[in-house]
Amino acid sequence: MPTYDFVCNSCQKRFDVFLTFAEYGKTPVHCAHCNSADVRRRMTKVRIAKTEEGRLESMADDFSGIEGLEDDPRALGRMMKKMGREMGEDLPAEFDEVVNRLESGQSPEEIESAMPDLGSGENSKE
Repeated sequence: MPTYDFVCNSCQKRFDVFLTFAEYGKTPVHCAHCNSADVRRRMTKVRIAKTEEGRLESMADDFSGIEGLEDDPRALGRMMKKMGREMGEDLPAEFDEVVNRLESGQSPEEIESAMPDLGSGENSKE
C-alpha cells in the first residue's frame, strides 16, 4: 500500500497515511496528531540514488570556498540548501526556515534571537 505524506494546517505537524490507490482522493484524511480534517498533501522529493562516496565528493567540492561564509549569510544559505539536497533526507521545517532567513540576508545571530527554540525538537517531525 502506498504511503502518502500530509501536513496538518491546524497543528503544522507532518504525518503519513497508508491508502490504496482506490482510496486515495475518496477517503477523508484526518491529522494523526490533532484529528483535524484541515490537511494538505505534502509532495515528497524525488531522490536520485548516489553512493555515500558520491555525496561526500559533491559536498567536498562545495566546501572548497567556505572561507568568509560567516560574513555572507546569503552564500551560507545557498551552501546549506545545496548541502541539504545532497543529504537526500527529510530535514525538519526549521532547516528551510533558517536557510530562507540566511538567503534573505539575516545573520545567524539574528536568526538565533528570532528563533529561540531552534534545535529544541519541539517543532520537528514526530
